Amino acid sequence: MRLVNWSQAVLAEDWQQGGFGLYLHWPFCEAKCPYCDFNSHVARHIDQSRWCAAYLTEIDRYAALLPGRVLNTVFFGGGTPSLMAPETVAAIIERIKHHWPMANDPEITLEANPGSVEAGRFRAFAQAGISRISMGIQALNDADLKRLGRIHSVSEARQAFDIARETFERVSFDLIYARQDQTLDSWKTELSSALSMAVDHLSLYQLTIESGTAFGDRYAAGKLRGLPEDDIAAEMYETTQEICASAGLPAYEVSNHARAGAESRHNLIYWRYGDYIGIGPGAHGRITHNGQKYATETHRAPGKWLESVENSGVIETRERLSGPDQAVEYLLMGLRITDGIDPARFERLAGKPLDPAAVDHLVSIGMIETHDSRLRATRSGRAVLNAVIRDLLPD
Repeated sequence: MRLVNWSQAVLAEDWQQGGFGLYLHWPFCEAKCPYCDFNSHVARHIDQSRWCAAYLTEIDRYAALLPGRVLNTVFFGGGTPSLMAPETVAAIIERIKHHWPMANDPEITLEANPGSVEAGRFRAFAQAGISRISMGIQALNDADLKRLGRIHSVSEARQAFDIARETFERVSFDLIYARQDQTLDSWKTELSSALSMAVDHLSLYQLTIESGTAFGDRYAAGKLRGLPEDDIAAEMYETTQEICASAGLPAYEVSNHARAGAESRHNLIYWRYGDYIGIGPGAHGRITHNGQKYATETHRAPGKWLESVENSGVIETRERLSGPDQAVEYLLMGLRITDGIDPARFERLAGKPLDPAAVDHLVSIGMIETHDSRLRATRSGRAVLNAVIRDLLPD
């Protein structure tokens, strides 16, 4: 496969188009949800000081590798990062700020589950430097919360949300729809309730059944009953787009809705194909070093990752990405957002333009549109995005 030759200036411009962020993975939860395929684990005892030291070691290592870049965002994901000691979060943020210049008004997000929220704990996270909370509420129905394996009630979720709203300027929360025995009317009611709570951002995901999860095993055995038919799930998606747009939180990505200016800046780095460091068990990254972009992935097993860091062992794999490889990733990520992609950037990465015949065909059937030097999936196209991308991908 031929590599495209760039100048250093063009390379720098390319990754800077998407920004620069840092993702830190906390792999522990109080309970494992049956639908979750994230790298999360339940542990009886966690040595927070030991984990904190390991994170700081990794931050130091990456700072030596990628010095001087302006860091736009930090994201504590998991797992359940709200189970981290606030002192651990504070030490990590302090070390990050020591090593990298931060953008004005940096976005520093922490994921939280309602069951692990206390007012004092949230105040401590805010004092540590957290500026945005993303809360995993998942349902506003107690019976469905129980089905989803959640350990909180709707009342506890609302109380946790109120605490977050009083403590942080920016608060997002997640809901899952197309759940077992859920009707379109019940989802409309639940979504309206969610919008009455929403501050500036909502993440609304269709339930997907992933292999290797408890739900995946039940589905394979024919024991996961009551899932909506595909046409009902599609109608739920369309209804979600309409109701959220009418409420002033239009979709800016397939599953994410926000008021203007309140989009998740960290996730936009992924979707705009910027650079981001991945630290922690199972964390992925995309980094540009000495003019070459790499994909990184760390050990998934928490114990193995921790011991590797402490013993200066092999912590991650690093794969060199060719220009065409990057072009494919840019297409996969960029068409998820309403901004779409820059075809000139795709061509620069791939060494050739998108297939004009494929573009013309998808435009003619209303799946994509081109405007202001951008190529975007339409709302209809985002509903069947995998098929759109498949038609656009190079052979």
